[in-house]
Amino acid sequence: MSAAIDIVGVTKTYDGRTRAVDAVDMAIREGEFFSLLGPSGCGKTTTLRMIAGFETPTEGSIRVGGADVTHVPAHKRDMGMVFQNYALFPHRSVGENVGFGLRMRGMDRATIGRKVTDALAQVELVGYEDRRPGQLSGGQQQRVALARAIVIEPRVLLCDEPLGALDKKLRQSMQFELKQPQRKLGLTMVFVTHDQEEALAMSDRIAVMNAGKVEQIGTPSEIYDRPGTRFVADFIGDTNLFRGEVIRDAGKVLLKVDRDMTIELAGEPGTTGPLSVALRPEKIRLAAPTGDGLDGIVESANFQGGSVLYRIEAAGRRLLAQQPNNGSHELFQAGAAVTLRWTPSDIVILKD
Repeated sequence: MSAAIDIVGVTKTYDGRTRAVDAVDMAIREGEFFSLLGPSGCGKTTTLRMIAGFETPTEGSIRVGGADVTHVPAHKRDMGMVFQNYALFPHRSVGENVGFGLRMRGMDRATIGRKVTDALAQVELVGYEDRRPGQLSGGQQQRVALARAIVIEPRVLLCDEPLGALDKKLRQSMQFELKQPQRKLGLTMVFVTHDQEEALAMSDRIAVMNAGKVEQIGTPSEIYDRPGTRFVADFIGDTNLFRGEVIRDAGKVLLKVDRDMTIELAGEPGTTGPLSVALRPEKIRLAAPTGDGLDGIVESANFQGGSVLYRIEAAGRRLLAQQPNNGSHELFQAGAAVTLRWTPSDIVILKD
């Protein structure tokens, strides 16, 4: 059975001063693929290590399946762990590596053999039992590490940047290979990554962390389409950020960015004073100059296969606009004059 994880007011302080994790609250649901996402040093790995039992919180508590495990040793937490460097025993066979945790639990040889075969089937490595890790590719070694983690039938599977050492194509393939057994077995998975695309592709929900704090928790679509803070908007994908003062004119709510630029908002922002907003590049529509919108000049056009990413000078600032390469949009070259348009509902109001 998988288990829910409740992290309440957890803080981790080093040297009595440095707060690696600062008053974090999370409720990870049973059977959920939950990612901790953020830049290096944001506290995501420290949070994972506290869930695993490798670190003890300075303050706060951690509950798994309703039981307080804050001070329970790692080996008694019934959790599997997959590391970035695989951590396989090079002198042992694949079968011996996968069965290691079962042997430590004192299971008999027949049971170990059956469970190892089942686990290798989950990661499509049946027949590799007698090979050594050095005879496998990086992706195969990662699958062995995954099989070793799931063979003990843990309630929780923890992954610390498990795909970080792989090339892009293999990384994308392994995303599916991690997700499939997680779904099939109903595991609660906590996955640490700094890769935004990876987190968006794999997760049921994501916690975006920054400087030891949680900036936002939400589904991939919520995190991407409705970022809550300026940091989240800037960290997740490309975006255009604006800051200005809210004004009202002729029944419209506008953000006055500067003398040459105002942005219409879809409604009242619910706050006073300076305001930050975000606009995703793919929400901007480009056309030949019409005078109905924001006029600009294309500085560069970066072909990306399925789309084209434009950098445009408009109203004294640089904006990004992305158009699909599907024949339905006009493509522009550097130096072309364009008009940029979007709808007020595409503007996302942010917390600073």
